[in-house]
Order: sequence, then C-alpha cells, then structure tokens
Amino acid sequence: MPDAAHPSVFNIPINRGFADALAAGLLARAKGDRLALARAIVLLPNNRAQRAITDAFVRRAEGGLLLPRLVSIGDPELDDHIGPLFDPVADERIPPAIDPLARQLILARLIGEARRTDPIEPVEAVRLAADLARTLDQMTVEEVDPARLADAVPAELSEHWQASLDLLQIVLRRWPEELRRRERIDLADRRNRLLIAAERRWAAAPPEGLIVAAGISNAAPVVGRLLRRIARLPHGIVVLAGLDRFMPEEEWQALGGGEGQDRKPIETHPQYTLRQLLDHMGVARTEVRPWRAGRDGASHDRAKSVGNAMTPAAFTDKWQGLPARARRLSGVRAVELPNPAAEAQAVAVALRESVEKPGRTAALVTPDRLLATRVAAHLRRWGIEADDSAGRPLTRTPPGTLLGALADAASEGFAPVALLALLKHPLVRAGEKRLAWLEGVRLLDRALRGPRPGPGLSGITAFLLDCDERTARQRAEALDWWKSVRPLLEPLEIAFLARTAALGELLAVISDTASTLAGDEAWSRPAGRAAAELITGLQAGAGEGPPAISPRAFPAFLQAMADAVAVRPPQGGHPRVFIWGLIEARLQQTDLVILSGLNEGVWPSLPAPDPWLAPAIRAQLGLPGLERRIGIEAQQFAAALGGPEVLLTRARRDARAPAVASRLWLRLEAMTGGIAPHRPLQHWADALDRPADFAPAERPAPCPPLQDRPKRIAVTKLDRLKADPFAFYADAMLRLRAWDGVDADPSAAWRGSAVHKVFETWIKEDDCDPARLRPRAEALLRETAAHPVLRAMWTPRLLEAIDWVAATVAEDLAAGRRPALAERKGVIDIAGIRLEGTVDRIDSLADGSLAIVDWKTGKPPSRRAVAEGYSMQLGLLGLIAERGGFEGVTGKPETFEYWSLAASKDGTLGYRTSPVGLSRTGEGIDSADFTALSARVLTDAVETWLRGGAAFIAKLHPEHAPYGDYDQLMRLDEWYGRGGSGDQA
Repeated sequence: MPDAAHPSVFNIPINRGFADALAAGLLARAKGDRLALARAIVLLPNNRAQRAITDAFVRRAEGGLLLPRLVSIGDPELDDHIGPLFDPVADERIPPAIDPLARQLILARLIGEARRTDPIEPVEAVRLAADLARTLDQMTVEEVDPARLADAVPAELSEHWQASLDLLQIVLRRWPEELRRRERIDLADRRNRLLIAAERRWAAAPPEGLIVAAGISNAAPVVGRLLRRIARLPHGIVVLAGLDRFMPEEEWQALGGGEGQDRKPIETHPQYTLRQLLDHMGVARTEVRPWRAGRDGASHDRAKSVGNAMTPAAFTDKWQGLPARARRLSGVRAVELPNPAAEAQAVAVALRESVEKPGRTAALVTPDRLLATRVAAHLRRWGIEADDSAGRPLTRTPPGTLLGALADAASEGFAPVALLALLKHPLVRAGEKRLAWLEGVRLLDRALRGPRPGPGLSGITAFLLDCDERTARQRAEALDWWKSVRPLLEPLEIAFLARTAALGELLAVISDTASTLAGDEAWSRPAGRAAAELITGLQAGAGEGPPAISPRAFPAFLQAMADAVAVRPPQGGHPRVFIWGLIEARLQQTDLVILSGLNEGVWPSLPAPDPWLAPAIRAQLGLPGLERRIGIEAQQFAAALGGPEVLLTRARRDARAPAVASRLWLRLEAMTGGIAPHRPLQHWADALDRPADFAPAERPAPCPPLQDRPKRIAVTKLDRLKADPFAFYADAMLRLRAWDGVDADPSAAWRGSAVHKVFETWIKEDDCDPARLRPRAEALLRETAAHPVLRAMWTPRLLEAIDWVAATVAEDLAAGRRPALAERKGVIDIAGIRLEGTVDRIDSLADGSLAIVDWKTGKPPSRRAVAEGYSMQLGLLGLIAERGGFEGVTGKPETFEYWSLAASKDGTLGYRTSPVGLSRTGEGIDSADFTALSARVLTDAVETWLRGGAAFIAKLHPEHAPYGDYDQLMRLDEWYGRGGSGDQA
C-alpha cells in the first residue's frame, strides 16, 4: 500500500506503447476479477486518450470485459461523466460554467466599451476576446489572482504594453460582475473547483475502488495536488508517460532553473512539464518506479538515445564522449523532399507500403493540417480512407465554406466571382435538382465574363439586359434563369445593405438563406451539425456581444469564429492507417510512425504572441512563458520516436521560400552524425508521376483540304496566319475563342475598345470638335464598367493623352487635314479571297490624299517588324481604301500613322509615328509603295495556306506570335524546345 513516504507513481517509457501497457498492467492487477476492474476509475488527460485506452482494453478483451470508468479531466462535462464521485459536498454548490462562445462575445463587448475613446472594429474585438479568454484561463489554471497585476508591472514597460495592461484591468474588473449577474463561472474555474473538491473528499474518505491517473502531463497546481493525493491513496496509482528516468541529475535539476540571471527554467525541454508536475506532486524522480507490463516497441537503447538527443543545450558537449550505442537511433530513418507536394506523396507511399503487410499498422503524425489533407487525398487513389482523427477547421468543410460563401457574396454586393462561388457550391441544390441548377449557373457564368457589372442583384440584372448583337442570346438565356434565382438572394441583400446591423439579424438571414439554397444538406453530418451549433450558439449570445457589426466586416467575423471549430469525423476508415495531430498521437503507438512537417515554425510551431500580457509581466506572475508550447511539442516528438519503426520527413522549401529544418531534426542529426536515410522512398514517390512509356505530343500541323480552308481574312489576322498558322486554324476554322475571365480587370484589348468608342462617338456626334473631345471622353468613361482602383489609375493617364489628341487635331484642322470617317468596315476581293477590316480613322489631307490612322493604347509596332513582313495592318487598310473598299471615301493613301496614347520618349503622354518612310540614306519603305508591298505579303500568305496546301504549323515564327490563347490546345509545353519537331521553332 502506498503511503506518504512511498507514493505509488509509475512510468511507462517512450519505447513502450502507453495505452497497451496500461491496459495490460491494469488487467494483471485485477487478476481475473472483472468486477474489480469495473469498479476502477481511470483519469485521463483528454477524450482522445479515452478512445485509445478503450481500444487497448478491447484488444485484450478475449471473452469479454467490463471496462473501468474512463474520465477525461479536460472534459467540459467533467462532473457529469465522473458521477457522484466528483459531486461537490452538500453545502458547496458549484455554479455551472458559462458557454465559451457566449464568453467570447461578452468579452468582445467589454473590450469595445473599454475602448470608447479609441474605437475598435467588432471583428478585431472578437479576436482580442479569444486571446483574452486564453489569458484568463491560464491565470485561473495557474491560480494567479488578477489583483497581482497591479504589482507585477516593470518600470520599463513600454507604452504599448502599458495601454494593453490598462485595458485588461478594466475588463477584469467588469468580468466578475458579468459572471455573477448570470450566476455562472469560467469553465477553467469550475474544473479547478471540481478537482479541488475531489481531492478533499478523497483525503477525508479514500475510495474503496482502484483510482488511476494515467498519462496526465498537465503541470497545473490543482492537477498536481490531485495526483499527489491519488498517489498516496490506499488504492491509488499515478502512471506517467515518457518520463526520462535515466536523465543525469545535473540536467534534471537544470530544467527548473535556479538563482542567477542565467538559470532560467528550460521550458522548451520535453521533460520540463513532467518535472513541474512532479514538483507539484511532491514526488522525487527517484521515487518513480517502472511499469512492468506491456511490450517494448523500440529498443531500450533507442529510448536512451532519444533522451541524449534532447539534452539541454548547455550539456550537448557530452555527445562527443557518448559511445556509439548511446547515440544510435536504430529503426529511425529520414528523408528530405524538395517541396510539400513531394513530401505528401512520399508519406502516402510509405503508408501504403506498410499496410501491404498483413496486420501491420501505420500512422502519420503532423501538426501540418494541409500536409495531412494532401496525404489523405493521395491515399484515396488506392482506396485507402485514412482515419484522420485530428479533424479540420469548420471553414474547410462544405457547410463551413457555404456559410462563408453566403457572407462573402452579400458583403461584396454580389460581385460575379463571389456570386458564382456561392451558386456553384456543392451543397447548393444537392441531389436530383443539382444538374439542372448547374446548367443555369453555367449560363450565368458565360454571360458574366468580362469586367464587373454594377453592384447588387439589380446590377447583375441590368448587365444581362444591356447586351449587343454578340452577347444578346447568351445574356437572354442567363436572364431567364436568373429571374428565378434572384428572389432567393434578395433577403440576404436587404440585410447587408445597412452600414451596421445587429449580429443576430445577420446570422438569421445567413442561416435562412443556407437552408433555402441547400436544405438539410447544410446542416447534416458532423460538419453540418458543427455549423448548426456554431450559428445557434452565436445567435444565443448575440445579444451579449457587440451591439452592432458592419456587414462588410461580417465575413471576417464569421470566419474567425468558424476557424476555431474543429470538425472530427466519426471513427471509421481504414483499420490500420491513421492520421493524427500531436494531441491525438499522445499515448498511442503503431508499427510504423511517420513524423512529418519537421520544419521550424511548423514542428515546433512559432510561439503565439499574447497581446494582453508582456513577457516580463507573465514571468512576474508565474505564468508559463510563450515558449512553453515548444517544450510540449518536443515532448510529443520524443514520445513518437519510441515507436517500433519511425520515419522522419521534411520539405526543403515551403510554398513561398526555402524552409529551415526543425530544431528537433537538427538535434538528431547533430548527435547521430546523420540519421539513416530512406533512399528508395523518394524514388518510389517520383515513379508514380513518371510513366513507363513517355510519349509527348508532336508539334501540331493540321492540313485540311483546300475546299475547307477559309475564303476570307481580316487585316488583323494576317500576322497570326504567318507567325502561328495553327492559331489561325483554331480561330478561323475551329472557331474557338478565348473567354474573358469573370470579374476581369480590363485588358489592353478592352481598354483599346473603350478608347475606340470615345473617338468614334466624338467623330460621329461632335464633328471632330477638339473642345468637345475631353467632355465626351469623361462622359463615356463614367459609364464604363471597371474596378474603382483601375479606373482611378487609368483614367487620369487617358485623359492626359486625350488632351494631346485634341491639341494635335486642332493643329491638323488648321493645316487643312480633317477626319473623314471612323470605325468603318471595308471589304475588297484580292488573290481569290475576301479581305476585310475596320479602320479606326481616315483623314482627308489638303492635297487630296488620305491618311490611315490607327489608335494604340500601348506601344505601336516597330519599323523592323514591318520590314520583315509583319504588322501590315495599316498597309492593308490603305489597300482597301485605295481600291474603294470603304464606302464614301476615295483617294490614294499616302500617310500611315499610329496615334499612341502611351508615353513618348520625352515622358509626355501621346505621340504619333509611322511604320513607313525613307531615311536620309534611303533605307525603309516608301509610303507610296506601302499598299503594294502589303498586297504582295498578303498574296504570298494566301497562296501558301488558304489557296495552297501548306500545313498550319504551330508557332512557325514564335517571335511574332506573342499571344498564347491556343498554347494549351497545341500542347506547347510538350514539344516546344525538344529535339526534332521542336527545333523548327
């Protein structure tokens, strides 16, 4: 029997599976008495540990077993689960705990009220409230009286921290009043009181049954006192997990710090929390005995080597004197991958290889949830549904993304991208109506291509009504479907039109619209139920939270609240493949353990800053340092290294930049001189994406029959025909067109169209009056759909160039040059085909000749390109004019000009230049011969491809084919630059 001098404290080392060893030991102590085990109570750290211990007992149940009562001391409903044993004494009633969600909203309101002179957005107040709630819980758990804050402020505290502290003290004075008014207490306070009541009751009347505290590493004072009592009960046992009983005493003592500035506690060490717990229990490490039950996973030497690797930094010089046996990590291998995608694929391959062996179990342990998601997706390729017990945030589940899509669409005024994301959501109209719904969404998607319509649902409707000949049919079809959809979204729009709104009203309309669009699918299955509970909880506490919130800020608020909700799927999936987070991996072991994401900032994670208490204040109060979390994650890492077979993985870079290996990885490397590599693994992973027979596409060169080839060509398409015949083929014969993006920024082509419209209207309606050009441009630009930022940046530059055009036209009018027509289509027959084109402007000169003008919003083509037989657009338009192809215009074109609205060499906006003309040395193209040269170039191309049998080869002259609309169609990346056909390019 234990007594005060000999506490009953045991330890299960990291090389022995904790859950199985505990179950085996308790079964051995029961000696076949099933009722003795059934009367026992086992206190565990969390609910996940309950599941692990239950599974361990089931594996040993054989003919049946009555389980002990398994209780998580971290459970919010602790007293309900423990039963009468934790009931408070008759004269002491412990109030119920306040709902955590309601607490966060109330704290957010208090923060907002305390900052009346420096107002804060409700969304930011909610974020600060979450941090404040964690600070309050820490102070409660560590039994720190908030009154001590006044005496814990260092003199050198910065102004920023002083302001935070002042605000914190205001909130702390009001928070107890809020709790008393509701007859509630904090959850952490209630758990403390329950544990204290249990410790007192057991001190007065020890229970007759077995009491076991197993795997608890929480170093809170109240937990330490409870375990101290259990260890000294007649039938009490404390079983620790992963205590290093062989750590040299000097190192063990160094963990707790000591006198002097350089003797701070080493909170980042994996044994620190266990040392703190033993101190609170009043138990020396030498009093901890080994737990004899269970089988070893890794060797005993591996456990000692892990302890040596984790030695405090001041003692790492001992590595040089350790024998090889004390530094060897047999059974541990490592692999470095180039990037996170490669790491996920390699981990999936390793898991699959493991489960190919009958009865073998494997687990991935990582804090990187994105990596875990990727691995799970890879495993599904082979029909393996991993049991991912760590869960994922609500915002990454379909119901969570639906709520976010509703808030985003409404707050953005139903901008096309947000609207289509909502309408295409997989839960919207899920089931038999889904196909018809998607057909309608597809019509709307096609109709909304291009720059953004006006705001709101009415803006979408007006956009669909405002159509031209090219878009009439498309928008009309979309409008018919849109009329049935708009009423479903109108309540959402009305609620979000106000500058501020009550939180409850916004939540109600989001919930109602989700039900309207998705029905029960929005609230079914674990993720849907979690979404429903979140909305219900927020609505219940909305009256206690911030009085109003901006609808535009509501999406960020909803995302912040949903991010904090973890959705864990029901137990299931493959029985031998698991994906665990760090908390879930504690106390569990498999045949193969893969520790992934071992980069600094991931494992261990970066310490989360505390916006309320400066590090110096935390130290004065005795609160855990911000780096305590590193020690906890190091403890979990060391425990996982005790598995029978361990694989460590990391990526050499993350999504943005090269990554730094975790300090845990580097410690193992430094002590061992290099972890044994798993050389085949990356090769196996790479082989998945390396086909045995690689047959890339050849350079396309379609050769249709002569009778099927086009009989007409536009002046703007001659360059495409010559430089990239395949692109001409795809455009003219296959009639494939590149779509604009949804809610696209106005492209260069779009800006050019806007400019052309300005000048066309000015010439036709204002009779080329220079004084009326700028007002005309301003009026048309106001009507143009464009993003406000782009409009603000582009419009001033354009108007400056417009002023240059007006001044230049005024000078030309004085010299007898007058615009004759604009935006006129002309057609002629030449070389057996029809040539057509639209001229931007034709001017009549004083001598009776014509000037062909082309507007450019960017840099005009160079003379070199014209000399090489490209950029013949001006010459071809002149050819059409010369042969009478433009109705109402006669004369010979002798002037060819580009009027560019871009910056000139001297930095001013607007200049004109010509692609033709002879230099002083006689070099160049005579303007009188330009139309004839253009005719010859056109005829050669027509005879080669349109009337001849030449193949339409892709990228024949890529230097003159800058546009990539058809690069994917021609599978450019497969053949361009390769030997053989690619060399032709």
